[in-house]
Amino acid sequence: MNATSSQEIMQGTTTVAIIFQSGVVLATEKRATMGSLIASKKAKKVYQISDRIGMTTAGGVGDAQQLARMMTVECNLFNIRRGKSISVSAASTLLSNLLNANRYFPYYVQLIVGGIDEKGASIYSVDALGGATQEEEIVSTGSGSPMAYGVLEDRYVKDMNEADAVSLAIRSLKSAMRRDAGSGEGINVVVIAKDRYHEFSEEELAIIGL
Repeated sequence: MNATSSQEIMQGTTTVAIIFQSGVVLATEKRATMGSLIASKKAKKVYQISDRIGMTTAGGVGDAQQLARMMTVECNLFNIRRGKSISVSAASTLLSNLLNANRYFPYYVQLIVGGIDEKGASIYSVDALGGATQEEEIVSTGSGSPMAYGVLEDRYVKDMNEADAVSLAIRSLKSAMRRDAGSGEGINVVVIAKDRYHEFSEEELAIIGL
């Protein structure tokens, strides 16, 4: 995800999502670039938009933050009006509609929506023009995604446990960070399960060897 100006939109970032036995792992690196400048080493690229739903962002920082705010508000309004939490599918459709409505002045983003609801765990990739695709097991976005996919597709196992899914997400990001100039610094990891939305602290990541 890049710090952007009105003159230049640069592409960078690596984000991944993995469905495991009982939930979803969302993970990103933390580098934000502006051209060849590293603008930030602590960029936030995973946002909680509902109790058990998260969204990863690649693209323009301002666009991503605006969409995260809008999605959080809309998901909360859904909860208030319907008396229940929004589903992952409905959240991805809502995001798709927001993006499609601005297709002539598009948000410079590539997004993943992932979480768990009464139908189980699911992940969706959403492009800048509002195209939403449900992914069965794994997905990666951003300029580092080709390197991340090399690891994900080689090592992903259906119904893997949480610890293995977290380890795989970290491994795939590290692979991208070694080869992609737009990806780097630290790593953010979020686990979403039926009973929790948990963002790993730096101390927790240190314990698992990051």
